[in-house]
Amino acid sequence: MRRCFPTLALLTLALAAPLAQARVTRIVIDESKPLAAADSGGVATEQIAGRAFGELDAASAANTLINDLQLARDADGKVRYIATFVLTRPVDPARASGLMWHEVPNRGVRRPNVPAERANGDIDLTSAWQGDNAGATAVRASAAVDQPHWLQLPIARNADGSHVVGDVFGRIVNRAGAGSQPLIVQTNPVPYKPLSLDTRRAKLVSRVAESTRGEVIGEAAIASTDWAWAKCDAANPFPGTPDPTQICLKNGFDAGKLYQVVFRSADAYALGVGFAAWRDVGMFFKTARADDAGTPNPVAGVVTHSIARGVSQSGNFLRGWLHLGFNRDEAQRQVHDGLWPIIAGRRIALNFRWAQPDGVLELYQAGSEGPQWWLPHPDTARGGAAVGLLDRCRATRTCPKIIEHFGAAEVWALKLTPEWVGTDARGDLPLPGNVRRYYIAGSNHGGGAGGFDTSVAGAALLATGPACPGNNYGTGVLPANPMPHTETVNALRVHFRNWVVRGIEPPPSQWPTLKAGTLVAANKAALGFPTLPQLRASIPEPDFIMPVLDYDWGPQFNAVDGSGVAGNAPPPIRQVLPMFAPRVDGDGNELGGVPVVLRDAPLGTYLGWNVTAGGARPFHQGQICNYVGGMIPFARTQAERVAAGDPRPSLEERYGTHDGYVGAVRKAVDAALAARFLLPDDAQRLVREAEASRVLR
Repeated sequence: MRRCFPTLALLTLALAAPLAQARVTRIVIDESKPLAAADSGGVATEQIAGRAFGELDAASAANTLINDLQLARDADGKVRYIATFVLTRPVDPARASGLMWHEVPNRGVRRPNVPAERANGDIDLTSAWQGDNAGATAVRASAAVDQPHWLQLPIARNADGSHVVGDVFGRIVNRAGAGSQPLIVQTNPVPYKPLSLDTRRAKLVSRVAESTRGEVIGEAAIASTDWAWAKCDAANPFPGTPDPTQICLKNGFDAGKLYQVVFRSADAYALGVGFAAWRDVGMFFKTARADDAGTPNPVAGVVTHSIARGVSQSGNFLRGWLHLGFNRDEAQRQVHDGLWPIIAGRRIALNFRWAQPDGVLELYQAGSEGPQWWLPHPDTARGGAAVGLLDRCRATRTCPKIIEHFGAAEVWALKLTPEWVGTDARGDLPLPGNVRRYYIAGSNHGGGAGGFDTSVAGAALLATGPACPGNNYGTGVLPANPMPHTETVNALRVHFRNWVVRGIEPPPSQWPTLKAGTLVAANKAALGFPTLPQLRASIPEPDFIMPVLDYDWGPQFNAVDGSGVAGNAPPPIRQVLPMFAPRVDGDGNELGGVPVVLRDAPLGTYLGWNVTAGGARPFHQGQICNYVGGMIPFARTQAERVAAGDPRPSLEERYGTHDGYVGAVRKAVDAALAARFLLPDDAQRLVREAEASRVLR
């Protein structure tokens, strides 16, 4: 059913009526421009960038879980914010489908436009949530289509107007030389600055090593006289020029060490306001006719359904957002009909004082506290009550339909499996009827480049592998993993639209389970992982996986909700939780996932993990390469395989000829089509690519 944008007459009538949504009080349009034809899906499309000015009622039950909200109020009891947004809509109102995708930016950056959605006439909204105003999220004067998103929100103050003060920490890793170095979380600056530049009021240490279990090796304190909060270089040596965002060392940085500083700060952002701001901007564009000043909602009256979507950090945001009850607005209405947290198995570290929401999995980064599972289940290992992520929306009957999908990188480096089995791991946790879960075996974080030539055996292994994501982490030993998510995601997108708009059920959930024997302890023996000549004989060891660490954040921290005050900087570690991973076949390829053509017609072993190389960035050498995957090609012939000591059958032993390989691809395509995890257009394209490939030519 096509929907039309309202006429001027209808808007005039609407402005005279009470507003349906008053929490966004004003919108400002800063830029409008057409979307490039290559991204429009054949439908003329425009993009509108602007700012939404909103206010929260600090007394509303919909907002009371926001940490430090009472310390961020204006004199009238309201908490105010400004959030950037970008709307993508069809130029011709008759082409609008009625579905709006509400995107969560990732560290301020929005997802690329999807031509298939533009072809459907879908509306896309991206709006800001991250208010620490550091790096890509820094506040600017206006919004633009191609700029990162930012949220301007208040900093908490005590009742007498004084600063809220506390301890925070920052880390510098794999840096060398006499120049100063910034404190970085993932890729953005640490959002907090020291209250004083007097180094006697801070503590700086160096470390020789840290294990994945959080064990610290070779820590040494650095005297306050041997470093400065300053910018320095060869031309401006120690003590340099004062700068609260950088550290200058008297004797320079050693690339083989990690440096950690703990300091007092007064930048207590009320970051949880981002949950409500994202909620209310989405509700405004879904339901409002105009703002308080009469500025029309550019998509007023045309949105009938909406799906929230976020990838990685942004998917973690959605899981935390739903858990804290933000799919219901101040008027007690359900906000979104669907929720799609993509490659995200934790909750965002946002709604507590001194949070660092850019963090992912470095030591002392939060996000794995409390329940990660959907339905109530006791957190046995950590002594938590029987709660689940859906508790609040179930109580208010505002739960959306949910699709979540993951790859192997989320298991190995992003601490996923407690979501599946709890912290006691006594059995598989059940899924409610409104949730579907899909696993893409042996895949990188977000998937690889796909194709059949990128993984042809016989190509020399790269001397330097892909960059390990994160804060200057290093590079991988193995070449990048090409296992794609693209075709699976294309199919899931169609299923999700049909589920939300038309009520058509998507395919049954499919992921590795304890019951099926496809989920086992994350070590070589339990996995059945083969000994391969390209890897050390013991890999993956029991401590190779990134485990969930049970942190003690202090008595004012609520681990169940991930709220309160993180008083311990850094936090002590109480225990290390057991981790699980998918069992593998004789090639080392994972079992238990949805059908994927490259997985079912393999050209090598596809890993959700890689091994960190040494070289110029040696601190993590030999450990898991953060959350990048790796690939080990099969030998071309039996002779090459035997010479290399490789136990896996060669390409010729598997497929015989090029035509034999194409036949295997066709069989895999048919299986994926039958299971509804592959669209016909993608199926035809994959067969053509296999026919044109160089495999066994």
